[in-house]
Amino acid sequence: MGASKSAALRARLKHPILDSDGHLLEFLPVLTEYLEKAGGARASKDFRAAFKTTYMGYDWYRLTPQQRHDRWARRPPFYVVPARNTIDLATGLFPQLLNQRMDELGFDYAVLYPTIGLHAPMFAQEEIRRLGCRALNDYYADLFTEYGSRMTPAAAIPMHTPREAIEELDYAVGKRGLKVVMLPNYVKRPIAAAASIPEASPYAFRLDTFGIDSEYDYDPVWARCRELGVAATFHSPGEGWGSRTSISSFVYNHIGHFAAAGEATAKSLFMGGVTRRFPEMKFLFLEGGVGWARSLLCDLIAHWRKRNLREVVRYDPRAVDREQLGELYRRYGGKLFRQAAVGREAAQFGTSMEDPAALDEFAACAIENQQDICRRFVPNFYFGCEADDPVTGTAFDSKRNPFGARLNAVFGSDIGHFDVPDMSEVAQEAYEMVEHGVISQADFRDFVFTHPARLWTALNPDFFKGTPVQDAVAAIGPE
Repeated sequence: MGASKSAALRARLKHPILDSDGHLLEFLPVLTEYLEKAGGARASKDFRAAFKTTYMGYDWYRLTPQQRHDRWARRPPFYVVPARNTIDLATGLFPQLLNQRMDELGFDYAVLYPTIGLHAPMFAQEEIRRLGCRALNDYYADLFTEYGSRMTPAAAIPMHTPREAIEELDYAVGKRGLKVVMLPNYVKRPIAAAASIPEASPYAFRLDTFGIDSEYDYDPVWARCRELGVAATFHSPGEGWGSRTSISSFVYNHIGHFAAAGEATAKSLFMGGVTRRFPEMKFLFLEGGVGWARSLLCDLIAHWRKRNLREVVRYDPRAVDREQLGELYRRYGGKLFRQAAVGREAAQFGTSMEDPAALDEFAACAIENQQDICRRFVPNFYFGCEADDPVTGTAFDSKRNPFGARLNAVFGSDIGHFDVPDMSEVAQEAYEMVEHGVISQADFRDFVFTHPARLWTALNPDFFKGTPVQDAVAAIGPE
């Protein structure tokens, strides 16, 4: 654990490196004690069963190839931790070791997200979901309390209802002092029409993404996050729905899955008007990169141009000149011409007419012009990007991004997971974007320092109080 390329890089830089998405690995023998303390002797067994169901859907390894096909049981992840490097594995498990290695990794401060805890907020059964999140949050708070000057864990917050979310927010932040919270990107809700067919339940579900078409009004959750001084951060897998349901290939299921989950939630929050009603809130979408965000922003602007209320009414089929269309039919219909069809042009457009009140799909956002879309999107949304993501540079491409926007990309190392074979090389790998001319030195500073510093202090100015980066963060100035 001597000098490393990342440590050498950090020594050359004039600013800190903040890691906004490392991963802790839960040490199961100790986590079991917390589960049993929270819910009794059966809690650990129930937790493991719920984890297997949520993470895999089926016990894929116990199914025959035919059973996998018949049930369309998706191929689950495998080899997800850095087992080839025992020191790195132990670093994910034990905060004391990570604290000792922070300078070697080139990090000044790290926000650490769960591994097993990524899935607990998504458990279907309420009792084990809430018990599991409570036990995990106690485990995280106790384990990291000594190392708060260099790192902090993220609390696992369930979101099946606003009430359970607020209760766990109050406990994890208000009572246990955790200052980062992790929310699921979505909740799988049953489709009522399929409720009478139990066998269909693994397949017949919809995603509740807390904005449009939600089962509940989640504004009280955003309000409580604001009151408690925590950003709403999301880190959920997108495997098992959409196109990521291969029964044979984990890689097929894995590619783009975090991006898909982030896009679903960000689009829902935006279209639901959440960023309009909570302009000071910050929302962080992790491990999906920024490419999808750039595309989403462009798509929102393009759709508003054609589908805003002033424009969309021009597509009303009642505006068509039927007499002119009939004459053009006679002149150009050729072999399609039938005298009997003359005067029946209305059939071309259907018979149902939209209720004018339902046409303004941007009403919740109160969008008046294209710039409003950027104003409701860019300041509120942050995007976690890994060191090896070649698309990260597009966040800073003000020449091509709409209205010169610079998207809030933040560095996430993903240490603790299989994507990082050597923890000591991650910071240097991120800096290769500068060496290859993809981004500038100033862009890199924003990526690893300015953007994350503003994210974490937006609602909690004291987030970095008592840390080695306290003064550097204070010197950044307003956004």
